[in-house]
Amino acid sequence: MMRPTTGCWSRWKYMKRFILRFNALVTFLVVIVKHVFTMRFHGQLRLEGFIFSNCNTTLNYTSGSLYEQNLNLTLSYLVANASLTGFYTTSIGENSDVVYGLVQCRGDLSKVDCHACANTAATEIRQLCFSQKEASVGYINCSLQYSAQRFFSTFDSFPGVQLHNTKTATDPALFKSQSGNLVKNLSSKAASNPSRFDLGFTSYTDFNDIYGMAQCTQDLAENTCLTCLQEIASHVPECCDGYVGATLISKSCYLRYEIYSFFLSPIAHQPPPVASPPSPSLLEPKASHAGKKSNSKIILIIVIPLALALTVLATGCAGYLFWKKAKRNGVDDVPDLLEDGNNSMDALLIGLRSLKVATNNFSEAYKLGEGGFGPVYKGTLPDEQEIAVKRLSRSSEQGLAELKTEVMLVAKLLHRNLVRLLGFCLEDEEKLLVYEYLPNGSLDKILFDQRRPFGLEWERRFKIIVGIARGLLYLHEDSQLRIVHRDLKASNILLDEEMNPKISDFGLAKLFCGSQTHGNTNRISGTFGYMAPEYAKNGKFSTKSDAFSFGVLVMEIITGRKNSSFRNFSNLQSYAWQHWANGTALELLDPRLGDQWPRYEVLKCFHIGLLCVQEAPAERPTMSEVVMMLNSYTINSTVPSQPAFYVRQESSADSQQSVARLESYGALELDQLAEATQSVNDITVTELCPR
Repeated sequence: MMRPTTGCWSRWKYMKRFILRFNALVTFLVVIVKHVFTMRFHGQLRLEGFIFSNCNTTLNYTSGSLYEQNLNLTLSYLVANASLTGFYTTSIGENSDVVYGLVQCRGDLSKVDCHACANTAATEIRQLCFSQKEASVGYINCSLQYSAQRFFSTFDSFPGVQLHNTKTATDPALFKSQSGNLVKNLSSKAASNPSRFDLGFTSYTDFNDIYGMAQCTQDLAENTCLTCLQEIASHVPECCDGYVGATLISKSCYLRYEIYSFFLSPIAHQPPPVASPPSPSLLEPKASHAGKKSNSKIILIIVIPLALALTVLATGCAGYLFWKKAKRNGVDDVPDLLEDGNNSMDALLIGLRSLKVATNNFSEAYKLGEGGFGPVYKGTLPDEQEIAVKRLSRSSEQGLAELKTEVMLVAKLLHRNLVRLLGFCLEDEEKLLVYEYLPNGSLDKILFDQRRPFGLEWERRFKIIVGIARGLLYLHEDSQLRIVHRDLKASNILLDEEMNPKISDFGLAKLFCGSQTHGNTNRISGTFGYMAPEYAKNGKFSTKSDAFSFGVLVMEIITGRKNSSFRNFSNLQSYAWQHWANGTALELLDPRLGDQWPRYEVLKCFHIGLLCVQEAPAERPTMSEVVMMLNSYTINSTVPSQPAFYVRQESSADSQQSVARLESYGALELDQLAEATQSVNDITVTELCPR
């Protein structure tokens, strides 16, 4: 029997966490049981639907413009990232075409509902405010806004929405006092909470409590949030005085209170909603008081034994499961992996038995390939979902580190050009990662297979280049984490059924914190030929290291040849730069492409690829600049010089002539090609699409 890799302290932490989770379940069940015996229903005003829109008609954009393209991308990013934390901001573009966007969901809204609400908002804001450069739209569960001007960290407290319950308070003075204190307390707590959100309730009568909610957009500072909530609360007397419920919503803050619970998730010690009392003439005060006591006794008689039974059961289950898991090697790996503060990792755990059934016990017939840390198998889950299971080597200590890195990073990333992690498993010495299955496999198998008579047509190759660039841009700048991949290569690019690229294998990825942009390591890991010189020689890495790998990959996609397949020259970038300098770059194009390719687009990709493999990191473009160049007809950038790891194969005189040809070829040729896309009135049309 294998003993756990760490001592009693780690096992105690695991059991303690397990017991705490069971106790939380017990508390929740007690609340449910209490509700079963005391809850009575009454009508509630449903406000899930559309509430407001605000379109600035003084600022407009034209259909098909760069601003519209940036807006579409902004909305896509907001929808894709809204459910991660319930809040997301982004900006896309430059100068007059920049778009700033923000989305926020209610703090008690589930991730699924948050995504659905954000998707609806992004769709309807385009319909409601078509051609406007500044707009906002709100619902009871989420809000979304965009503008050509930066509005982050500033607030607008004007309540564009002012709604009130149709019922009036039986004791207006008491209700005003109690609701006012509740709003004041909730505003203070919400402002000091990092999520800028708080729920709560207070007593009102023997039959009713007042429930309240306060929220600000998370970009606001604590003092700014509190000011916004205080200002919006100041409008209550003029719109909702005397009514038993109010909802006030501005662009930056949200306030609501009712005499019934409208919360979307339970809170601790939440009192159950109770029906309105009968007429006083039909109910004597003493009888009412006695009735409350009688009901309380019944509840206690039922709830207390049930709570004790559940506690005993929880403790017993915790002990049994702890004993059972202690027999497995790696028992403490799962708790350690989940201790980054994200309990959502629990949902990613998949049992070993399920994965054995899915892959026919890791049958060779199901094997898709083998990477540096182990084989990958195709599988099918009981719901018919196809998966790819990465089985890390049992004997590799490095493999466990890679698994933890992938789970903690990839689970927090969501982008169409990144492979999606579905789960992981750490049982019986197995270390398994479960990904979405991508039917077209890895790029290298298609790109470098010379047996394919036609290969990938240029349109698909260019689409793959752009997709990889967008995936890297997300990792470097647009995700909540700043990540350097460190192992970008053709075999780590997977293709879905429509040949869309997805970056995979984050085992070597490094996370940058805050404003950090560079890192250093004594452990050089990766694939030679794709490594940037500063990383291969000195262990220094940054986002520009990924840019170097991207440049090599771009030239492989253009030529259809591996970087390691060149003999006369030591690497592909030397060969490519030599032809670029001689004005013969198009001779390197994969012959399987025939003549079905746009000349300016191929030359543009050569230019970008050579810029990315420059010796000095500062001379390489960022991925945002790469994406912009890929979506432009012209490149306003420097002429690439000799790349890193360049092997000279000519005399100095020839080199000077080549550089002269290079300057002419790199600048003039692309401008001439761009003229083919000019409009009839000789005004140059230049498209710049940052995404």
